[in-house]
Amino acid sequence: MKMIRRLRFRMITVSMLALAIVLAVIIGAANIMNYRQMVTEADEITALLAENGGSFPEAGSFARLNDAAGKHAPKNNGTLTVPDGGNTGSESSPEGGMNKSSGSPGRRYGRGNTFSAETPFESRFFTVTVNNEGTCTGTGLDKIASVDSSTAEAYAEAVLSAGKERGFIDSYRYLVDERTDDILVIFLDRSRSLATVKRFLFTSIIIALGGLLAVFLLILLFSGRIIRPFVDNYEKQRRFITDAGHELKTPLAIINADAEVLEMEQEDGENEWIADIRKQTARLSELTAELIALSRMEEDSAASFIMADFPVSEMAAEAADSYNGPALSRGFDFTTDIRPSLMLHGDERAVGQLIGILMDNALKYTNEGGSIKFSLTRAGKYIRLAVFNTCDSIDRASLPHLFDRFYRTDSSRNSGTGGYGIGLSIAQAIVSAHKGKISAETSDGHSLTVTALFPLK
Repeated sequence: MKMIRRLRFRMITVSMLALAIVLAVIIGAANIMNYRQMVTEADEITALLAENGGSFPEAGSFARLNDAAGKHAPKNNGTLTVPDGGNTGSESSPEGGMNKSSGSPGRRYGRGNTFSAETPFESRFFTVTVNNEGTCTGTGLDKIASVDSSTAEAYAEAVLSAGKERGFIDSYRYLVDERTDDILVIFLDRSRSLATVKRFLFTSIIIALGGLLAVFLLILLFSGRIIRPFVDNYEKQRRFITDAGHELKTPLAIINADAEVLEMEQEDGENEWIADIRKQTARLSELTAELIALSRMEEDSAASFIMADFPVSEMAAEAADSYNGPALSRGFDFTTDIRPSLMLHGDERAVGQLIGILMDNALKYTNEGGSIKFSLTRAGKYIRLAVFNTCDSIDRASLPHLFDRFYRTDSSRNSGTGGYGIGLSIAQAIVSAHKGKISAETSDGHSLTVTALFPLK
């Protein structure tokens, strides 16, 4: 059934969307942390190079620096400044390891971040020295083979033009050190680290997509079992309505026939009590017929409708004309706007029933001296059928419920206007069987427009 399939689709969609959002957050956070860790490590290495004039300190000093960093880290909120020569200092330097108050260079270590004696051999970098006039005065290319002097100078010029202290240019993490008379620009090759970051991102996305696919297959497999209780309850409800409707037909017919016999036996003819019995049995018979029709539509819409091309403009004009008299007799202003020569692929009888339902609804709820407008036009790839009517008032909050069974805007359920609150439910079933859309809207709280869109063949 269409409603069950729609419910199952929504459950799968919501589940997959929630899982996708969670995985996106997790993968995004993991990759951001991975990238920032790589950048932090590169910044620490470039800072160390800047503190030592564009080269690494002696290999033996790494162990002393790391020991000092671990011993004194808590005193400086997890950082340690070490002046040249390996002695610990008492003041923490700013970004880049320079103690600007004293003018002496220093090394800054993040909490838990250490260098090993292998760091100089694992790092590929080059430096460019530029004087205050912007002229390149030297390059250090002995730790890299893929860059020549002209390329290094071009990189330095681009970095200085950008005006940033740190950043990336191509696959190089750079640091601009302006602590001395000359400007030292350090470029650290991070191509391998960036490739690792990209591989991690690609791998995590592939794993996430694989997980999404696996979960989708599992949900698709078990969703039928999950909604089975709902399907069973719905089937029992539908069968009850259909069976009860058929069972009620016979006693209602007998009651109505007996009322006619009693009325004929009355000497004075018509009796108000017998007339009331016949009126109520007629209402029950009509309600029963509508419930059975709605149940059949929802059960098997393909079997309930005979689809064929028909001139919907002519049919709609005839149907609308039949309501002109009742509308004028009640003092309503009734107008039509029907585009000629429109063809629709559908069930002509059902579409006529739809027009009747919408027009009956408009006649029942139009306020005194109000207006009704019936329109049939073409809107893009759809045929638009709309019924507009003014009313005393309508709550916007009630609009989504107008197509629910037995829902009426009159909470007192006064039968004075007639109807049972299932007419718009039948209208919705008819439009859905034609693969269309139906909606209700109000622009001012004192009018209602019910619109049905039918796709063109």
